[in-house]
Parts: sequence; C-alpha cells; structure tokens
Amino acid sequence: MDTLTRISDLCRILEARRRPISLQDLMGQLECSESTARRAIHKLRDEFNAPIVFDQNAKGWYLDRTCNARTFRLPGHWLTAAELHALLSCHQLLRQIEPGLLGPEIAPLMEHIETTLAKHGLDRALLAERVRLVAIGARPVPSETLKAVAEALLSGHRLQVTYHSRSRDEIRERTLSLQRLTWYRSNWYLEAWCHQSGGPRRFAVERLLSARPLATAAEPIPTADLDAHFADAYGIFAGLATQTATLLFSRERARWVADERWHPHQRGRHLPDGRYELTLPYGRADELIMDILKYGPDVEVIAPTELRDAVAGRLEEAAKRYRRHLVRF
Repeated sequence: MDTLTRISDLCRILEARRRPISLQDLMGQLECSESTARRAIHKLRDEFNAPIVFDQNAKGWYLDRTCNARTFRLPGHWLTAAELHALLSCHQLLRQIEPGLLGPEIAPLMEHIETTLAKHGLDRALLAERVRLVAIGARPVPSETLKAVAEALLSGHRLQVTYHSRSRDEIRERTLSLQRLTWYRSNWYLEAWCHQSGGPRRFAVERLLSARPLATAAEPIPTADLDAHFADAYGIFAGLATQTATLLFSRERARWVADERWHPHQRGRHLPDGRYELTLPYGRADELIMDILKYGPDVEVIAPTELRDAVAGRLEEAAKRYRRHLVRF
C-alpha cells in the first residue's frame, strides 16, 4: 500500500470514530507495523494539519472536533482502489442499462480512473466479464430520445414531447418542465411539471414519440414537494398515500421478505410462529396488488378490507380460469 492511500485510510478510520483508537487497533486496520502507523499519524497531523490528539487516559488517537480545532482537507481525488473500482463498476452497469447515454461525456474521467486502477493492479477488462445487470421486462428507449431528455433535464430547459399514453391509448403534444429521471424496475420514467395539465406528472420515457429541448427555462418544483407527490405512496403511481396495507407472509417466505425494501416508510416484525408482518403506505393499489399476487399462497392481506377483497377477487378469477377445460387451438 502506498503512503498516500494509507494516510487516506487513516483519515477515514479516525473520522468514522467518536472514541479514541489505540495504536494496536490502528496497526490492525491499516495492516502495517507500529513504525508505519506512527509515520502515517505524524504525516497526517503535521503535513495536512489534521487535528489528531492522543488521549492519555484512553491510550488512543482521535480527531478533535471542537470548534477551535484546526480545519483540514486532503487534496486531490482521495479515493481508495476499492472506491475507484466501485465507481468503474457503476459505469459498467450504466452502460448495460442504456448504452451510449453518458459515454462521450465521461470518457476522459473514465480514462483517468482506469489509469489509476492500473496502478493498483486492477483490470478494467474483467468488469465486462464479472459485472452483469439483467433487466427483466425492460422496454427499449431510442438513444436520441434519452439524450434529448438528459440535455433538457441537466440544462434546466423545457422539453416539447409527443406522448402516447398506454392507459388511454391517445397521443398528445405536451410541454414539460423536467424535474427528475428515474430508473424503476428496468425502465426509465420522467417526473415533470406538465404545462398542459397544470400539475406534476410521471411519463414512461419509451412512450415519447418525439422529444425536443426548448430554449425556455423549466419551472422548478421544490424537492420536498416532488417527493411528497411521487415518493409518498407505493410503486410508480404518483399521489399521496391514503391507506396502509398490512401483509402477512408465511414462515417460509419470511426469510426473503424480511430483507426486502418495499417502501421507505415500511414497518415489519417477525411473529412468534415465524411468520412476517409487513405494513406499508399506498395510494392506488394496482401495482401493490400485482406484487402481492406473485407470492400466491405465501401471503395474506390482513388490511384494509378493500385491498383484501381486491386480491381475493383476482385469485378467484385466476382459479376459475385454471379450472376450465383447456381448449387447444
């Protein structure tokens, strides 16, 4: 490990702690000798003005975070080899999600990262073989459409689009003030202020038949208002959460569901018999019903009654369909 990387690691260790750390523990985390650890401490303190203090009582080192302590900052791009590798992995994933989206723009940065990785003996070519993203149900988006969306979004300009709504099966011209581009369940969605409808709307990017950035500045929506409208309820459907669903999963399925994140404000608990109870807020129930149905007999809707009846109705319809005599064509 080179000196700069060790100093960067030492800084991270100290910043992450609220109690002094002994020299022995530092040696273990830095994987170095006592003399090397002491040199790193002195270099970080004396050359980078880090407010490192030795606590005589605790026999350990810590960062002085009092208001009178000197401020310091490590220069340059202080990323470890692991962090650089993670960044490059993210780039590889993005290339697989939507090839060409950011390639030309971030090529110089990626070249610098790859050079740095090579110094640490990490091979970028292996990423293509070892990092893979499988997007089930992905709906392709023309690269020109996505580039037009990205241009308008990042420049803060409005976007003129021709949009085909699946639910209404209609085509309309719209002027949008883009707010966010969201990757959700293998597909791209636009969160925007629609000037025709006079409110925030979410649009499936693959349904944009045409997209053209305008010179007019977009109307911004505060992030808190955006989250309240688009992220409060369950799933991709916008709007406020109006109800809370309570789901009860079987003991077998609980081993998986207990580790899943269905919603930022969900609550879960294990029952004495091994089953798992999950509660989460929702508005429109369409997507939630689909997600419940995929668990079949391993889940039961406890509340509310209308959600329980809706799921039961869909299951009964499915059962009737399978009980019918199969007609082969």
